[in-house]
Amino acid sequence: MINDSDIKMLSKFMPQFPPGSVWLVGAGPGHVGLISVMGLFALKQADVVVYDALVNREFLQFMRPDAEAIYAGKRGGKPSATQENISHAIIKYAKQGKRVLRLKGGDPFIFGRGGEEVEALSKADIRFLAIPGITAGIGGLAFAHIPATTRETNQSITFLTGHDSKGIIPSAIDWDALAKGSQTIVMYMALKNIDDICKRLIGGGRDENEPVAFVRNATLSDQQVWQTSLGAAANFVAENDIKPPAIVVIGGNVALRAKILAHALPFYPEAQK
Repeated sequence: MINDSDIKMLSKFMPQFPPGSVWLVGAGPGHVGLISVMGLFALKQADVVVYDALVNREFLQFMRPDAEAIYAGKRGGKPSATQENISHAIIKYAKQGKRVLRLKGGDPFIFGRGGEEVEALSKADIRFLAIPGITAGIGGLAFAHIPATTRETNQSITFLTGHDSKGIIPSAIDWDALAKGSQTIVMYMALKNIDDICKRLIGGGRDENEPVAFVRNATLSDQQVWQTSLGAAANFVAENDIKPPAIVVIGGNVALRAKILAHALPFYPEAQK
């Protein structure tokens, strides 16, 4: 268990968190243990913590008692604060001389709009630091017992989003090239367009019998994992009422889950009882 004395000992390895600056910290996909030591250090130092909808609320217990927690409510496809409003808020608090921690699910720069926020901070002449986090496409696979890569199944992996800012399939993605060029595909926010996506991949030459996994609430205690085939994926989502947040994994590495699952230890203590 990491306590305050541990944090104090580790502080000599940490960068400065000066007043009037902003740290963007990736909290990871959900499990409290997946935040970095640097991220935990920032939580202990911050005057203001601005956190997203997909950030585990358990992280807030590590804040200073006098620090302020502000819910930004940012979640794809749901009513939430606009990106402009969020950027305005963190700039406002930084200009008040606060140490502002922008706590984001996963990694700030992997489909997390962290790039937009640091651009806004730069324009406002606010100093910042971005701390990486474990993205759901890595952490979710590990907690689902699906190796992201193996020498036997895939020497490449591609991460992509299933919709753009308008909620439609990104027009910049060459689906034919993706179908042929990437052995494993990990998709974020793809459930809404899963039917069209699967058709495009199969139309591009992907095998309709290729294994597909859906990982919902990745790394949390209520994580769910389903497995089907690429050709059946769209109907499978409807039949099983799979809801966001979920990642979609397509590739031969998905089939390894069945071989290793029986020997995998649980990630949560209650599952060991």
